[in-house]
Amino acid sequence: TAEGAEPEEAEASSSTTAAAEPENDRNPILLFVGPPGVGKTSVAKSIARAMGREYVRISLGGVRDEADIRGHRRTYVGAMPGRIVQGMKQAGTLNPVFLLDEVDKLGMGHQGDPSSALLEVLDPAQNDTFVDHYLGVPFDLSEVQFICTANYLQNIPGALQDRMEIVEFAGYTEVEKLEIARRFLTPRQIRQTGLSDEQITFADEAIKEIISRHTRESGVRQLEREIGRLGRKVARKIAVGQTLTVDVNKDQVQELLGRPKVHPEHAADTDQIGVVTGMFYTPVGGDIMFVEASPMPGKGELVLTGQLGDVMKESARAAWTYAKAHAEEMAIPSEAFKQDVHIHVPAGAIPKDGPSAGVTMATALVSALAGRPARSDVAMTGEITLAGRVLPIGGLKEKVLGAVRAGISTIIIPAKNEADLEDLPDAIRSELKIHLVEHLGEALAHSLRDAKLVEGRLKFE
Repeated sequence: TAEGAEPEEAEASSSTTAAAEPENDRNPILLFVGPPGVGKTSVAKSIARAMGREYVRISLGGVRDEADIRGHRRTYVGAMPGRIVQGMKQAGTLNPVFLLDEVDKLGMGHQGDPSSALLEVLDPAQNDTFVDHYLGVPFDLSEVQFICTANYLQNIPGALQDRMEIVEFAGYTEVEKLEIARRFLTPRQIRQTGLSDEQITFADEAIKEIISRHTRESGVRQLEREIGRLGRKVARKIAVGQTLTVDVNKDQVQELLGRPKVHPEHAADTDQIGVVTGMFYTPVGGDIMFVEASPMPGKGELVLTGQLGDVMKESARAAWTYAKAHAEEMAIPSEAFKQDVHIHVPAGAIPKDGPSAGVTMATALVSALAGRPARSDVAMTGEITLAGRVLPIGGLKEKVLGAVRAGISTIIIPAKNEADLEDLPDAIRSELKIHLVEHLGEALAHSLRDAKLVEGRLKFE
């Protein structure tokens, strides 16, 4: 597996090792949570192979009937056992590795709640006497190693979560995707297209181009499809005699796959007044965004646009109030607040929410009101309070990697997120200048051009 995927695998490995011990008669129930395509099912298969057990998989996506889990009573025509007992019959042993896929997609119909039926199955203290309605006698599931997978933890009932050990699978970084493509995806697609390693080779720059400009995902499924599509086009060229071998480089990717489908943001070229770079995180990775603030004649009101959610709007209002209350300390003239300020966060069609843009919005406001340009090579993240304290945020690893990809050289993060920097590769940390801040004044001193903090006041050279 790729570098950086070890923590999740180590956690799953330690749990399954405990289950393999003879004196441990209760297997832990594992729940793998993460975005699509990050290898949850593959790790479950690897666990079964490593433990030397049979592997059974059932998908629970869209299951709405309790009888799918517990079976039907034999009085009904067409009655049959539930999926658990059917899976045990398929395995032929009492101790298989049993994968319950997409457990967060369980539905609820008038026939009952299947997630409630799973409570008994996934409780190590009860599942040694699981009763399937079709069998009508207790069935021992205590030796089964159950592994569940889900994309969204919040869709799983709390009582069910309580019975499982949660192992989180983060999305892959670009470096990890490159390594996975180099070791596994490219050789597999070359074989499937009927080519040999001599007929087609992929340069690292070509794979990076596919990752950044032709895919946008947490996992690697789309990446494999694009590599396969490129391989088939090369195979056609070779089949019609246009060429004998192809060394795929960055320039040929666009020729073979067409124009890029993804257009990631890049750091601005020049410093601008009221335009500040923030960092954001989505399930498909991190990136940068620009927060724009512009004063205009008016009555001292704050205008917010860009499909902002409630939490993000509240962050902007908190920044506005802080700027008003501390105008003198931040060298903002008092008459600046007699005009309206418009804050916009592109792209306008994409909904945005969360508290982590607080520092970015506050910096954009101060930059616009004080008339001082913000540094274009600095990106920031952090929640702010009315007192100007900078609070920790989540998704730091993905945010920082997205900023580095966009060409950012300096980042400002909450001091309480310092421990999260350990998740970053050493190569990334060594090339970044990182400022840890506890108060908004420190962030402003690092992000506004020619600014410094002197005895709690912002001074400009």
